[in-house]
Amino acid sequence: MASDPLDADRAVTSDARGSSLTKKLIGATVFGVVVFAALSFYGDVNALGDELSRFQWSSFGLALILATANYALRFARWEYYLTRLELSVPRGESLMVFLAGFVMSITPGKVGEVFKSVLLKESRDIPIARTAPIVIAERLTDLFALVLLTALGCLVFERGLPIAIAGFALVMTGWLALMWPALVEKIFAALERVPLSARFVPKLREAHTSLRALIGPRAVAVAGSLAVASWFFECVSLWVLADGFRQSLDLLQATFAYSAPTIVGAVAMLPGGLGVTEAGMTGALTTFGVEAAAATGMTILCRLATLWWAVLLGILALGVHRARYARGKRLLAPGNDRR
Repeated sequence: MASDPLDADRAVTSDARGSSLTKKLIGATVFGVVVFAALSFYGDVNALGDELSRFQWSSFGLALILATANYALRFARWEYYLTRLELSVPRGESLMVFLAGFVMSITPGKVGEVFKSVLLKESRDIPIARTAPIVIAERLTDLFALVLLTALGCLVFERGLPIAIAGFALVMTGWLALMWPALVEKIFAALERVPLSARFVPKLREAHTSLRALIGPRAVAVAGSLAVASWFFECVSLWVLADGFRQSLDLLQATFAYSAPTIVGAVAMLPGGLGVTEAGMTGALTTFGVEAAAATGMTILCRLATLWWAVLLGILALGVHRARYARGKRLLAPGNDRR
């Protein structure tokens, strides 16, 4: 039997997408290594080595557990969003798709996590425009949570208040703009008058309809609460790492030192906030009296636990999903009916 040309085209597209993803991963990894190397020199390589030799590695294990708890709560939010959109995806498959999105955590602002929508289109034929707004809703509630945590940290660091205020203004402006029908319709009308963008407007309207179901006051309250709890786990992970280095850092200080640089890194739109987040976290820690070498070690281990651990899980989940998706296609192919 002749092979289906459409399947061949899909295979070529999938291969091209996989090649592009690999290049992005390699590029971001190299960038991350450069950032960590720069941090090492800032903290004095020898002094950093001494700090790591005395570090209680059980603290790093606990930090990984806390980061994983963050992912568990964010998965609960993902499931909540799917329910809001009246989409039914088997729980195991949904989990693999959600985790696979972490591969794109190293894209600017994590916008590449729309990759989850691509995977759902491949395996469930759910239109990308239907689920892509979940990524926008996730980023909105993530920023809301981080702003709230930064404001909490300002109880012990008043100089950080401008970051909290600016972050709040950014989140509220974005939320109100997305919820303002007249403004959104004017933007769509303007796009329709441009030949190059006019053909995308129907899909954008479909996406915005989904988005409004995800960012209403009730949805933001539920998803935002999950986001606050999830990101607080990562703040606690930094506090736990401080204890592993035998440094004096209270929980509110750790909350500010983690959340404020994360906001700045997201706004900077660098891949994974690399460079900006690390510099801000190290600077905040030294401001709170943590020794430079220990602050560098804490930052490196925190980013390994909260960013690169997610990327690793994403790679593993993507492999599992691809294997299951390929197997599903084989079972559904003509001549493979096993009833």
